[in-house]
Amino acid sequence: MHLGEPAPGRDLGIVNSNETVARGRFSAVACVSMIDGSTGSLLLLLLLLVAVFGSLARVLKVPYPILLVLSGIGLSLVPHVPRFALPPDVVFLVFLPPLLYSAAWTLSWREFQRNFSSIAMLAFGLVLATVVLLTWLAPHLLPGFDWRSGLLLGAVVAATDAIAATSIASRVGLPHRIVSLLEAESLLNDATGLLALQVGVRILLTGQTPGFVEGAGRFVFLTAGGVVLGLLVGAVVAAVEEFIDDGPVEIVLSVLVPYAAYVLGERAGVSGAMAVIASGMYMSRQSTSFMSAQVRLQATAVWDALTFVLNGVIFLLLGLQLPFVLTEIRALPPRLLLLYGAGFSLSMIVLRVGWVFLDSWLARMLRGSAGEDHAHFAANKRELAIVGWGGMRGVLSLAAAVSLPLVTAAGPFRQRSFIIFLAFCLIVATLVVQGLSLPLLIRRLGLAGHAGLRHEEQEARRVLLEEALNYLRRSRTRDAYDPAVLRELIGTYQGRLNAIPQHDMRAHGIASRRQRHQAILEVLEVERAALLRLRDEQVIDDEVLRTLQRELDLSESRVHTSVA
Repeated sequence: MHLGEPAPGRDLGIVNSNETVARGRFSAVACVSMIDGSTGSLLLLLLLLVAVFGSLARVLKVPYPILLVLSGIGLSLVPHVPRFALPPDVVFLVFLPPLLYSAAWTLSWREFQRNFSSIAMLAFGLVLATVVLLTWLAPHLLPGFDWRSGLLLGAVVAATDAIAATSIASRVGLPHRIVSLLEAESLLNDATGLLALQVGVRILLTGQTPGFVEGAGRFVFLTAGGVVLGLLVGAVVAAVEEFIDDGPVEIVLSVLVPYAAYVLGERAGVSGAMAVIASGMYMSRQSTSFMSAQVRLQATAVWDALTFVLNGVIFLLLGLQLPFVLTEIRALPPRLLLLYGAGFSLSMIVLRVGWVFLDSWLARMLRGSAGEDHAHFAANKRELAIVGWGGMRGVLSLAAAVSLPLVTAAGPFRQRSFIIFLAFCLIVATLVVQGLSLPLLIRRLGLAGHAGLRHEEQEARRVLLEEALNYLRRSRTRDAYDPAVLRELIGTYQGRLNAIPQHDMRAHGIASRRQRHQAILEVLEVERAALLRLRDEQVIDDEVLRTLQRELDLSESRVHTSVA
């Protein structure tokens, strides 16, 4: 039984025709045609396996993507287990948009601005260095490769994966600054990887090499066009949201946004991934103004479940691709294949670690004795080691490899199977070896138990409580509420200010419960305004805002529940 296995001679994925070279266009008819009765049963089986292995990962205290990949590989070796092919169309259309959107939604804008130079050197510089290095070395080290095949191999494996970084990095105890950098890098390097892949496939199909100006112009068009389109989609949806106050409708709309941005981006010939990222970052910043507390709580629960299911299925499918990968490689003996796979994976890991430290050294040399530039991730060697070791690849690299054309301008593309094999080896090596060793490396380097944003969170709590107390004290002069209500609330907030953590506010027989509830709601709005001001002034990070905003939403939800 195959899930969406391509028919013989058909090329799925990024290149469907000469006119749509490497744009990641999809076939909606192909995607729909794969959804039949047997496929539905297999999808139910996948969901069951995700639930089982996800629970087991929590018991074993192992990041669930790693356990799912290993489980998929193990299951693929069991006789008579159904085989699950991984069509690139499904990855690019079904899985990629919501997962990129979710990662962009939680991306820290402040850390993105502060570390932009380091993010750019990883997302752009390292991708370019990987492509150039493999274009030069692959013909000398890999059998049957020329510089064109090396360029495509570099384009396939150069970019780290947003899905892998978001799913693993935040679960292994990394400091917030490193997690933010890895997430931002993995989001942005999609554009550079896509450009390199487009250039490589175009050269392969046409035999013509574009000039530097053409390549640079194509990159600017893809990236800038995707960003503009994503912001436009976000602005339109945000305007529509102002007139909607219905939780289920808003949640459905939030799920549709990434798909709409991606499809419109691909139809417009720009980067659909960049459109999704831009719309996600915009909507995240604007959601505090158009989403009510109840909707935010509901949407958070829905998106947490959705991203867990999508991540779980995609990582499990990744492990189950082993039979397909091995089927593609028949000419070389297993021992030699293992040697090539291990050597290639090791060289890519070493290249990343070396690039991170070289970038840091060059940055210090350029700055001289001017002191540390807060916008550049350069000073701490322990953190640099984590950044270098945290460059994991994921299923998008395999999907990109599988989407390579079967036939070139000169005939069959014979290196395609080997590229798929090397990409799979690198994905498994980085996810399993680097992912499992990250906690140990963090402890050895003394970065475990990092305070993260705790001090910012405590300061934000203090500011919010002070703003609330000032509002309640001003209310005394307006005779807006019963003095007993104000005394109780002032006492409650003062107690919370004097002794954090926060204590729940409970009624103590106050006669005017309606006034008390109204006063609490107004105070919560004052706290929200103060919280947004702290975020906009970059006093606190977006993650701190989301943490405290959730607490305020829960407090408001309790008030509404008690009133009802």
